[in-house]
This record gives sequence, C-alpha cells and structure tokens, in this order.
Amino acid sequence: MKHAPAKVFRDLILWQKAHGLVLFIYGLSHNFPKFELYGLTSQIRRAAASVPANIAEGFKKRTVADKLRYLSISQSSLEECRYFLILIEDLGYVDTDDAMDKLEEVSRIFEAYIKGTKRNFA
Repeated sequence: MKHAPAKVFRDLILWQKAHGLVLFIYGLSHNFPKFELYGLTSQIRRAAASVPANIAEGFKKRTVADKLRYLSISQSSLEECRYFLILIEDLGYVDTDDAMDKLEEVSRIFEAYIKGTKRNFA
C-alpha cells in the first residue's frame, strides 16, 4: 500500500511508532526502584528518546548518505534499548514483554524504511 510522501517527520509511521515506544518506556521506567533514577532509568529513557529524535533529525537531510547515517544512529539506540529491556527483565524490575513487542515492531518498520530510502535515492 502506497502512502503519500511525508511532509514532516511526524507523518512517518516509523517516527510515530518510535515515539510511542518512548512514551511506553517512560511509563514502564516510572516503576523502577528509586536508586535507579540516575542509572538505568536515565539510560533507557535517553536511548529510547534518541530513536525518534534521530529519525526527526535525519528527515530533512538532503543526501541519502546523511539520511542513512541518522537512521543508523537511531537503530543503534534501538538496540541499546533492547539490551536495557533484557537487563530490566533479568533484574526483575518489571515485565518487559509488551515493551519488547513494541521494540520489535519499530525494528521491522526500520528495515522497510531503510530499504525504501535506498531505493528512492538509487
């Protein structure tokens, strides 16, 4: 199904889903132990927020290399979130199944978006 070209980064389904993941992680991390406020809570929130932030920053880049660089940074932050979710689960802080499902959805959309970006600039 073809979508109209995005005019602003907020039009991107990838950004919308990544932003939703950030909101979910903020809610999830609200229940972490207080001693984690400047540790794991801060780290996962920063990593999660970096995902849609870099999608937004790369949106207006003019070259495919620049766009792909920001998407790569964003994907790396997503993988950082994946690790933190594993750690959170292993520490027994909260169940992360729903967060991991949302992360997987963003990851799948990323792959399709990157392929489309490469194809559109080829």
